[in-house]
Amino acid sequence: MTRLLAALFVVLAAPALNAEPISGYEFLDESTRAMQDDEFENPGMVAVDRGRELFNEQREDEIASCATCHGEDGVDLNTEAIAQYPVFNPNIGGLLTLQERINHCYEIKLDRFPLVSGHADLIALETFVRFTARGETVNVQTEGDMAPLIEQGKKLYETRFGQIDMSCSHCHVQHQGQMLRGQKLSQGQANGFPEYRLGKGRITSLHQRLTECFVSFRAEPFEPGSQEYKLIELYVMSRGNGLKIETPAVRF
Repeated sequence: MTRLLAALFVVLAAPALNAEPISGYEFLDESTRAMQDDEFENPGMVAVDRGRELFNEQREDEIASCATCHGEDGVDLNTEAIAQYPVFNPNIGGLLTLQERINHCYEIKLDRFPLVSGHADLIALETFVRFTARGETVNVQTEGDMAPLIEQGKKLYETRFGQIDMSCSHCHVQHQGQMLRGQKLSQGQANGFPEYRLGKGRITSLHQRLTECFVSFRAEPFEPGSQEYKLIELYVMSRGNGLKIETPAVRF
């Protein structure tokens, strides 16, 4: 195991562990930052445009669209509330992600068949809704009903998985700032999700990214939308309290 880790990590320096949240944007090179900052160059904007189209869409046999409640192009969305997700909602199953909230409205308010977690249209809608809150400060509740759930998420985050016997915290806490296969490891913050991943050439939800990480651990992934992934999402988002929403971020 020691030799395997030595082969994976090329240590440029031994940085002190930074407990303050730092966006993955700070770990990018200048050209990738410029790509993210320019809406014409940011490839994730394709998903934003698709999400906007779905948000405003009113089908012939329907009397409402997302825009009916939230205004055309989401002008009436509460962006501060968007920045608080995941939230605890006892009326909709307890721990609730933004993607689940959108899907709930999709089914209940629009009377459509719900989309499966990770469906391209659902990710596009999530991308658009989060994009409307770009620049808002992540502000996930950490007290009350959320406290024990965050602890469960932290436990999963620190659990070793797979044949490589690694946890999320190995990359994003212990080795943040070091190099892995030519890339600098960030803190793994989620303030830019859904984000466009250059290596995959697609917009990617947080749960999809977690699955990619589990595969790299040579571990059996959880299902997108599973309670395990939701708990990890909650913990990761709470770690990023104070960061600005960057959706759609651009990452490798």
